[in-house]
Amino acid sequence: MRLDVVSIFPEYLAPLDLSLIGKARREGLIDLKVHDLRDFAHDKHRTVDDSPYGGGAGMVMKPGPWSEALEHVLAQEDSPSGDEPRKVPTLIIPGPGGEPFTQQIARELADEPWLAFACGRYEGIDERVYEWAGERMPVRVLSLGDYVLNGGEVAVLAMVEAVARLLPGVIGNAESLVEESHEDGLLEYPVYTKPAEWDGRAVPDVLLGGNHRAIADWRHEQRVQRTAERRPDLLPPTAAASALSDLEERVATPADAPDLQVLTRACWAPEFARYGMFGAGEEDLETVRDGIQEWDTRVWRKDGQLLASVRVRSHPTQEATWQIGRLMVAPYLQGRGLGRELLGYAESLASEGVRTFWLNTGAKSTENLRMYKKAGYKVRPGEGEFPGTVDLTKRQVTTSLPE
Repeated sequence: MRLDVVSIFPEYLAPLDLSLIGKARREGLIDLKVHDLRDFAHDKHRTVDDSPYGGGAGMVMKPGPWSEALEHVLAQEDSPSGDEPRKVPTLIIPGPGGEPFTQQIARELADEPWLAFACGRYEGIDERVYEWAGERMPVRVLSLGDYVLNGGEVAVLAMVEAVARLLPGVIGNAESLVEESHEDGLLEYPVYTKPAEWDGRAVPDVLLGGNHRAIADWRHEQRVQRTAERRPDLLPPTAAASALSDLEERVATPADAPDLQVLTRACWAPEFARYGMFGAGEEDLETVRDGIQEWDTRVWRKDGQLLASVRVRSHPTQEATWQIGRLMVAPYLQGRGLGRELLGYAESLASEGVRTFWLNTGAKSTENLRMYKKAGYKVRPGEGEFPGTVDLTKRQVTTSLPE
């Protein structure tokens, strides 16, 4: 994997020469380059910031040095030959206003061949840099948590370690990655080593008995208990559903448009940020109402709150094809199987004579693609119906009973 980091404090990234990440760099598993932003400021003071328009405290990082620095990063890639597209990195900009950085996102980024990181300082980077960069490469704004740091370097250290350790060969024993915290929505169980008794405290008997089934059960119980005590937000909320059958389902009407607009915005925002399309996907209410009229739209609610939706119809141009769209689950309920249930339900609504299921998703929407492929969908060659997307299809399986 190739990594480029732009910072006004290049020495801040020195810890990435230590431990397993440093070893991976020396073995050529990671190609990490750090660039000094001040090298792209051309006054004698190498100035990279200025006062904000509109007034206010603090300084803002200027767009000029950032555009030159990022152009320099892009130029490191050899020019493509023939019709081959130019390779570009996914640009990560750490910031408290970004989407939360999670283990799932770390896994998505570990699949990327090239990542670049922009370490902001002061009051942040001129907003136009986000727009400029988004025209040249995918951009993701990621946050370590709901707090503010002096700069992005600390976040980059954390993100690079979280991503790099998932690369093949970086961790000596790959099995150690399987039962870690956040890999399946739960925190890790407590661990112990010798001696069996220390300072009057004994290792739990179950770990000393050699019964692997009992040990596995105990560890799972500990994971659930620890998650409930320390991170109850990771568990399904008591008011939330564990399955579609727990929700009230009905056909959408124009009255559902405001809630559908909010759900769409919540589900689409991380996707569009991933592609650097800030502010995209904002549909007005009239467009949402038109969609309800043009599609068979289903909504699922709990105590009046809209939690999930999907829409289906016969494809307008492809014969015997069932089109599935806007498969959406409220963000805090994602990862619990509701999306797969929605997909199966949408397929069950297919009209008689349908031979093919069709849907569309972002070309870099890793989790969506993984779910659809597990459900038997195959990506069709070429670009999808919309820019930056792919189309997926699955043949309808029909069975006939012997007469």
